[in-house]
Amino acid sequence: MATAFDGKGLAALVLAAGKGTRMRSEKPKVLHTLLDVSMLGYVYDALDAIPPETLLTVIGHGSEQVKNTFPQRESGFILQTRQLGTGHALQTAWKQLEERAPETVLVVNGDTPLISTASLIALVDTFRADQADLAFLTVSLNDAGAYGRVVRNADDSVAAIIEAKDYDEILHGPENGEINAGIYALRMSAIKPLLELLSDDNASGEFYITDLIALGVERGLKVRAVRGGQDLSLLGVNSPAELVAAEDLLRQRIVNAHLNNGVIIRQPAQAIIGPKVILEPGCELAGPCELIGDCSVAAGASIGPNVWIKDSHIGTGSIIKPFSHLEEARVDRDCQIGPYARLRPQAVVEDQARVGNFVEMKKAILHQGAKASHLTYLGDAEVGAGANIGAGTITCNYDGVNKHRTVIGEKAFIGSNTALVAPVTIGKGAVVGAGSVITKNVEPETLAITRSKQKSLPWPKK
Repeated sequence: MATAFDGKGLAALVLAAGKGTRMRSEKPKVLHTLLDVSMLGYVYDALDAIPPETLLTVIGHGSEQVKNTFPQRESGFILQTRQLGTGHALQTAWKQLEERAPETVLVVNGDTPLISTASLIALVDTFRADQADLAFLTVSLNDAGAYGRVVRNADDSVAAIIEAKDYDEILHGPENGEINAGIYALRMSAIKPLLELLSDDNASGEFYITDLIALGVERGLKVRAVRGGQDLSLLGVNSPAELVAAEDLLRQRIVNAHLNNGVIIRQPAQAIIGPKVILEPGCELAGPCELIGDCSVAAGASIGPNVWIKDSHIGTGSIIKPFSHLEEARVDRDCQIGPYARLRPQAVVEDQARVGNFVEMKKAILHQGAKASHLTYLGDAEVGAGANIGAGTITCNYDGVNKHRTVIGEKAFIGSNTALVAPVTIGKGAVVGAGSVITKNVEPETLAITRSKQKSLPWPKK
C-alpha cells in the first residue's frame, strides 16, 4: 500500500516571470489557457496535491494580471523587476526561500501545464533516496528543438545542460535527443554558494539555472539527471503550436478517463471537456460539444451535438438539445432545453420544465413544469409552476436606467407576442391575450387583453 508523500522540509518555487515572446501576445505566457484553465493554474493544482510546506512564485511580465488572476496566492508572489533569466529568478527568490528555511527546493516552470503530481513526487523521492545535492528531470525527443540539451559523461553521469543557442557538437558531442524538462530539486545548503557564480556570458545574455549543473559537477556535488523517457507532459509550452498540441493531449486524456468511467461520449475526438467538469457514469454526450469550467452532468442526462456549456449543472434525465448555449445556469431533473436555447447567468430551470428553440433566459427561474417553447426572452423573471409562455413573449426588464422583475404565477398562460413591461406581476391562473402589452399587474384567474379593436378599411386599387 502506497504511503502519503512527506512534504516536510520542502518548498516549491514556480518560475512565472517571463513574457514568452514566441506566444506573440502581451498576456503573460503562464496565463494562456488550455481548456479554459491557465497554464499556471495547472501547475498550482499539481503542487497543491503534494503539498509543499511553502509555495512561492516569481512573477515579472504582466505581474498585475497574474496577481488579479490568483489573488489568493499573492502572499507568495516575488517580483522579478528585470527578467534576466531563470537563474536570476532563483537569485531573486533566494532571500525569501531562506526565510522559510526549507531543506529542499522544488523548482517548476509555470508553463508546464501537463505536469503531474506523481512526476514531481518521483523526482523528489529520487533526490532524497540518492541523497543528491541537485536533481532534474529529462525527456528524450526525436527533435530537441529549443530545449536545453543534456550532456552526459562516458559513465552516464551528467556533465552539464547546454542551452540550445549555445550547443556546439564539436565541444559537446553529438546530440542524443535528451533534453532538460526544467524541473529541479535543489538542496539549499549545497546550492547557495553556486548562485553568485552564475554568469550571463552566453548567446542570450541571461543567467541560466541550468548552469548550476556544470557548476555543481565541477565542485564535486552529487548531481542526478532523472530520465523521464518520452513523457511529453514534462515539457513546457513556448509557442501557440505547442499550446494547442498540449491542450489536445490534455483533452484526449480527459475524454478517455470519462469513457473508462462509464460515460458515453459519441464522436469523442470532437468533445472538449474541461478538467473541472464532473460527468457521472451513465450520462451521454455527443460531439462536437464543449463543457468547461465548473460543470456537472448527472447520470441519465443527455448532451446533444454542438452544445456549449460553462459553469452549469445538468440534472438527471434532462436533455440538452443541439446548438444550445448555457453559462452559469442550473437545469434540474427531467428538463428539456433547446434546440438553439440560450441560458445566461442565473438561469434556473426546475424539474420537468421546458425551454424551447430560440428561447433566452437570464437571471430567471422556470419553476416545475413551466414551459417557454418558442422565440421568447425571459430576463429578471420568475415563472410559476405549470405556467405556459407563448411564442414571441418578452419580459421588458430594462427601462434605460434600471432592471426590474417580472413575476408570472402558477399555471398562468401568456399568449403569443406579449410584452410584459416590468415591474409587473401576472397572477396565478391568469390569461394574457396574444399581442398584449402589459404594464400593470394582472389579478389571479383573470383575462387581460391590451390591443386596439381590429378594423377593416378600404384599400385603394392600383
